[in-house]
Amino acid sequence: MNGSIDTKASGIGMLFDSLNLSKLNIPSIRISDILDILIVAIFIYIIMNWIRETRAWSLFKGIMVILVLSILSFNLNLYTTYWIIEQTFSVGIMAILILFQPEFRKGLEQIGKGSLRRSIFTSSSQEKIIPEKILDEILTACFIMGKAKTGAIIVVEQKVALGDFEESGIPIDAIVTNQLLINIFEDKTPLHDGAVLIRNNRIKRATCILPLTQSEIGLDLGTRHRASVGASEVSDAYIFVVSEETGAVSIAHNGKLHRNLTRLQIEEMFKQQEKQSVKKINIWKGRG
Repeated sequence: MNGSIDTKASGIGMLFDSLNLSKLNIPSIRISDILDILIVAIFIYIIMNWIRETRAWSLFKGIMVILVLSILSFNLNLYTTYWIIEQTFSVGIMAILILFQPEFRKGLEQIGKGSLRRSIFTSSSQEKIIPEKILDEILTACFIMGKAKTGAIIVVEQKVALGDFEESGIPIDAIVTNQLLINIFEDKTPLHDGAVLIRNNRIKRATCILPLTQSEIGLDLGTRHRASVGASEVSDAYIFVVSEETGAVSIAHNGKLHRNLTRLQIEEMFKQQEKQSVKKINIWKGRG
């Protein structure tokens, strides 16, 4: 019995000797390597999170399909298919930059408007919430104008400064009241055409020009709704829209249009976002 044990022990010893672990070149991990990996991981996470919120998500899925086809065609010796895919990629990069220029611009603006901490630990819904009194005045004006089928666009600035929009408007600098908003958008008045910009709970500008979205939002929607979505794609503003045709009240935010909302639905929406914002802040501070 002892002899068999000794034989096994000597066999294991020979195995380790043959492996010669002492001569294996195992690289040491430095703090800089960990930091490098962490930065790359955070960068990929931010890019993926941004892509999912834009129409570039469809483009990304298409690219993944083409990459899979490229790998399969290379391994299966499908030379013609592989050549076509390779040529498409070489020309397609420039086309992608041109077609998706608004999305790339939005991505750069999002990087500039928020820190890495906010991008990782919070969602895009954590912005300055509209004060209850200001929201009440805006909603009162919107639904009064909706009954009269008076078209309107009201932009409430959040953390992203809307200097480009502001420059196209006429200065007002007044307290937000439903009477003033209704008067501004009254048909055939000098200030009715364009959007109203609200900043720091004051009406700053009227007749502001907003960029039109290039996304498909529905054939039944006109320039007013396309402008509201376009402005929400390049900022974090809340944009209230009143349809001149139907009188319906909608909200554009983060590139999405929430259509035909009731006053109760809008109030509930902002209450939920307020709760989410407070919860995320408490989690970051270690109180949740």
